[in-house]
Amino acid sequence: MNISLENTGKVSAELIVKVEAADYQAEVEKSLKNFRRNANVPGFRKGMVPMGLIKKQYGAAAKAEEVNKLLQNKMFEYIKENNVNMLGEPLTSEKQEMVDFATADDFTFIFDIALAPQFEVEVSAKDKVPYYTIDVTEDLVEQQCKMYQQRAGEYKKVDSYQDRDMLKGLLAELDENGSTLEGGLQVEDAVMLPSYFKNDDQKAIFADAKVNDVLVFNPNTAYAGNEVELSSFMKIKKEEVAQHAGNFSFQVNEITRYEESELNQAIFDQVFGEGNVTSVEEFKQKIKEQMAQNFVADSDYKFLVDVRDYLKNKVGKLEYPDALLKKIMLLNNKEKGEEFVNENYDKSIEELTWHLIKEQLVKANGVKVENNEVTEMAKQATRAQFAQYGMMNIPDEMLENYAKEMLKKEDTVENLVNRVIEGKLAAALKSQVKLDNKTVTLEEFNKMFA
Repeated sequence: MNISLENTGKVSAELIVKVEAADYQAEVEKSLKNFRRNANVPGFRKGMVPMGLIKKQYGAAAKAEEVNKLLQNKMFEYIKENNVNMLGEPLTSEKQEMVDFATADDFTFIFDIALAPQFEVEVSAKDKVPYYTIDVTEDLVEQQCKMYQQRAGEYKKVDSYQDRDMLKGLLAELDENGSTLEGGLQVEDAVMLPSYFKNDDQKAIFADAKVNDVLVFNPNTAYAGNEVELSSFMKIKKEEVAQHAGNFSFQVNEITRYEESELNQAIFDQVFGEGNVTSVEEFKQKIKEQMAQNFVADSDYKFLVDVRDYLKNKVGKLEYPDALLKKIMLLNNKEKGEEFVNENYDKSIEELTWHLIKEQLVKANGVKVENNEVTEMAKQATRAQFAQYGMMNIPDEMLENYAKEMLKKEDTVENLVNRVIEGKLAAALKSQVKLDNKTVTLEEFNKMFA
């Protein structure tokens, strides 16, 4: 077997593979013997079919299968051993002649190869890149505390209505004289939140409501004719809503108010573990430290985005085998067609350029990923998910179980590996370039991604 690579341009080449009978014959014979052992041919006992007949029926197919397996294995082995920086996958060349496995024994295969452009990228203290530190303001700390207080709050029954309270009572349809409509719609334990009404005049009717008050309002006006909300409130089908567009009375039987909790030891223990925090001041300081730590990941992500843009400009426009890459892209997106390829090709080249730059940076900085680091990243991702619901003190056993489930999914593992790589790369590059440090508010930071 002979494999050779011939450049057809700066970023393209032909891979020529010549296969002779001696390269695959032994495997074909083995395959045919296996066919013979298992073949069910009328007139012959299993395993006793003449080899001549087996070769006649299955010889070409067996040859094709073994040649293709050999071709794939040796071709990618050659690419790896010779450090061919290939983009995408080999494409069958237009020069390829028809292959007849039934009559031929020696074959020549020609593939078009897209090569990565050659360039070098280095960073040093001469390279200046902005680094944004998010300021953990007192307002942010107070907002976080408020969130914990709200989540630890509870519903309480009260005597008079305030904005955002929930009312429960008897809903009754009225006639045009304001009396209860005979045979009209009535709903016991109807529930509503007047603060969510679409009409301010209807909201005002309930402004000073008290338990046992009977108030007249128009649900259709209050909910601006929204059939979904009205059918849910009146407990009828959407198709029936139009039949009940008049006024209704509402007898207030219960007023419920959600009251947030005070900042107390129960919240301290829930967030940071029992006894680890014992005062409001200490609690706020802990929150501030934790928010600052969490924001580092966001700052590092923005830093890498800026490094990406900076280095792409520094490297300049790279030459790519556009025609070949478009063919590969189309091959991988057959169902989307050429229009999709044409619309998304430039964006894919941007991503590819950064990928090639990042590959060099990862190699230059010796960035490697260990299994335990992927597991730890899975735990961090789990902690972040729980943190969104105010749960900070998650037991290690629970984190382990969640991490194990995440690591069962191939796409998730790939994402976690990339996060580990980018975290290490950011840490390495921050020590090499000159950081243009800037402190910004969270709002200013988020606007950078708008």
